[in-house]
Order: sequence, then C-alpha cells, then structure tokens
Amino acid sequence: MNTHSNSSSQQTRRDFIKSSAAVGAALSAPAILSSNLFAAENSGTLRVGLIGCGGRGSGAAAQALTADNNVVLTAMGDAFPEQIESSLKGLQDNAKLAARVKVPQENRFSGLDAYQKVIDSGVDVVLLASPPGFRPVHFKAAVEANKHVFCEKPVATDAPGVRSVLESAKLAKTKKLSVVSGFCWRAEGARREFYKRIHDGEIGAVRAIYANYYGGPVRAMPAASKRPSGMGDLEWQMRYWYNFTWLSGDGLVEQACHSVDKIAWAMKDVPPTKAVAVGGRQIPNNEGNIYDHIFVVYDFPGDVKGFLGQRQISNCHNENSDTVMCADGVGKIPGWSDPYLTGKSTWKYRGPKTDMYQQEHNELFASIRAGDARNDGDWMAQSTLMAIMARMAAYTGQEVSWEDAMNSKESIVPATLDWKMKLSIKPMATPGVTELV
Repeated sequence: MNTHSNSSSQQTRRDFIKSSAAVGAALSAPAILSSNLFAAENSGTLRVGLIGCGGRGSGAAAQALTADNNVVLTAMGDAFPEQIESSLKGLQDNAKLAARVKVPQENRFSGLDAYQKVIDSGVDVVLLASPPGFRPVHFKAAVEANKHVFCEKPVATDAPGVRSVLESAKLAKTKKLSVVSGFCWRAEGARREFYKRIHDGEIGAVRAIYANYYGGPVRAMPAASKRPSGMGDLEWQMRYWYNFTWLSGDGLVEQACHSVDKIAWAMKDVPPTKAVAVGGRQIPNNEGNIYDHIFVVYDFPGDVKGFLGQRQISNCHNENSDTVMCADGVGKIPGWSDPYLTGKSTWKYRGPKTDMYQQEHNELFASIRAGDARNDGDWMAQSTLMAIMARMAAYTGQEVSWEDAMNSKESIVPATLDWKMKLSIKPMATPGVTELV
C-alpha cells in the first residue's frame, strides 16, 4: 500500500534564496566529465535497485551500469510485472551489460509496495523512475533506509509532495547520502558552459528569458469503453498515467519541467515572486484531465521576466529552445544545437559532446566512490514547484505567488492506494472557476 506524506513544513522564497546561492555557484562550476573518481574505502560492489521499469527507468539502469565497472543491478520493482520482464530482457540483451544484470526471480517485485521491497532487498543505490505522483513517497522511503538516490524529474505533482521531498533531501544531507536529479540538461557540457558565461556576466545582467516546449502528445487516453473488463479505477489510471494530474502533474510539469529548470538555472536558482498563465485543452482526451497547452509568465526579483510556452498537440510547429536576453547581448540555445552568445561577447560552444543522461550517473557514482555526497534536493524541488506554480496559475486563472505555491494545501495524490479502491477522475480545471487552494 502506498502512503502520501502531507508535511506541514513551509518554506518561503527567502529560505530558497538562501539555500540556492551555494547551489547556483556549484552548478556553474566547471563540469567534471570523468567517472574515475574512486576512493579506496568505497571500492566495493554497489548494488542497484530500479523502481519503475518503463523506458526511462530502463535507460537509467543501463546508464548506472555503464557509469561504474563495479555496479550490479540486483532488484527491480514496478506496479506491473510485465514491465519488469520487458525491462529486464532489454538489459540482458545488451552484451556490454548483461553480465552485471543479476536480478533473480525473488528480486523482481510487482504491486503497489514493490518500491519498498526493492529498497529492503539489500541494495545500496535506488533509481526512482515511477510516475511522478509516487516520487515523494519513494524518495522518503529510500532516504530513511540510507540509500543513495537517482531521482527522476519532476519530483512531485503537488506542493505537499514538494515539501515532503525537501524534508527528505534535508535528511539525506545529514546522512551524507548522494541524491542526483534527473533534470538532465544540467549535466550537459555545452549548457553548463553556456550558463556559466551567463552567470559570469559576459553579456550583462539577465533581463528576460523565453523558453518553449512545443511538441506532440505523449500517450493519448483511450475511451472509457476500451477499459478491459474487471480493470479497476486505479489500474486504469496508472496504465495511462500521463493523462492524470495526480500522476503526471500535467504536461508542463512532467515534460516542460526541463524548460522550467533551465529558466531557474539562468536565474541562479533564485525563485520567482509570482506567476500568471493561460492554458486549456484544445484536443479532446476522453477521461484525461491535463491541459495540452499552457503559457506562463514568471516575475523574478529586479523586474526580470521569464516566459514559457508549452504545447503538446500533433501537426503543429515543434521547438524546444531557450533565449536569455541580457543587458549587453542575447544567449541562445537553439534546440539540441550548440548554444551561443551575441552582443558584447561573441561565443559559440565548440567543445566535446556530452551524453547528459550518462553524465548524471557518472557523477552520482563518482560522488559515492569519493565519499563526497552530492545533494541536488533543493533545486530539483524548486524547479518542480515552479512548474506546479505555472499549472496552478493556468488552471485557476489567478496570479500565484511563490508563497501561494509553496504553502498550497492542495493534495492531489490519494493518501492510500488499493487496487480495488474507487478513484473518481477529477474534472478538468476551468480558469475562473477552479479555486486556488
């Protein structure tokens, strides 16, 4: 059974600004592009457990095994057993990894408590890749059990979940556990160099940021009539998790959170003061209750604006770019191409390419080997909350302050879960009618 923590802790913009100063400095430092930072006292075999065996989880497991020659995958867990078998086969079919995929039948856990069984199986590191609605509970359980964590983005789907993650991240610091975030662009070499130059003021102070995440839908929701006979409400929603806010957070929270994170990165992780947004659902999606487009405007201290356009509709213009407008020039990241600066300073990245997904795991295992715990907790929680803040503004039509978002009591994840439970689908939000909680 799954439980959801409604932490009563509250954190303001001032708290985040204080904790983010050091974070911003660390993340603008030169990248460490080697995984060979091993300390003798941490040279033993590291046992890894995968929680969430979909495509992203399977990729994370492969990257963990590639990051360090003395890592073994020993446990896997997912709500659905067929996901485990599919993921396992893919990993075993990889000739470079197969010898270190050692997951016996008794360590393949399915069901709603699979995450806890993986954690309790004797692993040293857990990879959290289940749908985001489960992330706070899984993260809390891993930290309480003294496990190092790779934590996929986003880290929650509501503010109570973000507060829970912050508490768990704080505990991880006291326990000297490494926590590495799946906000993967921060591990990409060209983007690291780009934002370092922005932070160093090469083209002056940041005045505005425009990011976009225009793409196609991820997975459409079938009509209710297509539900297999005997399948309960919970399984139906979990099978199509992306379409429900409690599981995915919405398209902006689950997908465009990468663009939100890059806005936060440009601002050295100083959070916005407020946000307004517009959005809605243009293409009908049966029982799903997420929007398919949102445009948000963030206000930052110093009258700096952040703009983000998100759309996930087929047969439309696709783009995923970032533009940072500064006092003395413009910085541009054109999609997956090399970033550049124009204006007072002219520069284009010409360095080596980085596999950012792999780099995350290289640095996670390097930190464990070196006995130098890395903790991405504060900024991964902040970037998630910035995305949730945009959803709140779009869904309600209201101006949402950082304090409104951080202290929101809207808990959209059920406190307990059971395969036989009745779980009604919340109607799609209506701006001007849906209340800000």
